[in-house]
Amino acid sequence: MLLDAIRSQLDSLSRSEKKVALAVLQKPELAVSENITALARSAEVSEPTVVRFCRTVGYDGWHEFKLKLAQSLALAMPGANELPAQDDLAVDLINKICSRSINTLLDLRNTLKAGAIERALDILARANKIEFYGQGTSGIVAADAQHKFFRSGVPTVAYSDPDVHSIAATLLRAGDAVVAISQRGNNSALVRSVKLARRGGADIIVLAPSGTPLSELATVPIPIDLVFNTDPYTPISARLAHLVVIDILAVGLAIKRGPEFRQQMQNAQKTLQDLDMQFDSFIG
Repeated sequence: MLLDAIRSQLDSLSRSEKKVALAVLQKPELAVSENITALARSAEVSEPTVVRFCRTVGYDGWHEFKLKLAQSLALAMPGANELPAQDDLAVDLINKICSRSINTLLDLRNTLKAGAIERALDILARANKIEFYGQGTSGIVAADAQHKFFRSGVPTVAYSDPDVHSIAATLLRAGDAVVAISQRGNNSALVRSVKLARRGGADIIVLAPSGTPLSELATVPIPIDLVFNTDPYTPISARLAHLVVIDILAVGLAIKRGPEFRQQMQNAQKTLQDLDMQFDSFIG
């Protein structure tokens, strides 16, 4: 939900912006029904501060923020914020985990900026090669990305070992692209590799929370702002969001490369089918 994104950014807000955030988090329904003057009065700040808060969390202003908040509250599924319990039955687990995943995707749809996706696709379409960096769970997402993107015809590789992606980063040059994936955006080894890639002239696309050290290094940041819960049984929603963004970029790149590329993929699929192998095409 949008409220999760606000919680994840609390530490990066100014003191006055944090007052607005806390007022919204305390009574989100009231923030939707009131005007900007009422919210400013409730948070004990000025109206320009409310506008600055809205822009800091990624919106053009008060009206866009209010609309997205209303959509987020309307679409939120019941039970999504409930943690799995020791005595949960299978039906409870189905409801809680599916609801959480659905809410994550709905929130992603409402907050993902089309402009950022377009800029990322422009970089990927002209890249000489594409490298995906991630560690831990994000390394799994990077591997999935490589599996999807290698069909684009651009040399593509994924690295999850910090020493290996640092070495690879030093070899990159202008015209190359890195997609760095991180759930928290502050992994020191990943930040180091991205700095090395930038030094060589590579473009950097970052899937990470906004306002983080990794996101600040991006040529194109794609913010994924979600609250992390430390309960060991809670699914990592950020991983699902990252996987969907990777799918959007992979399909977008395939379309951007035009009908000739589509024909090449169809020819490849036919060849593999003749060998009784499945191409697993993602563009149909």
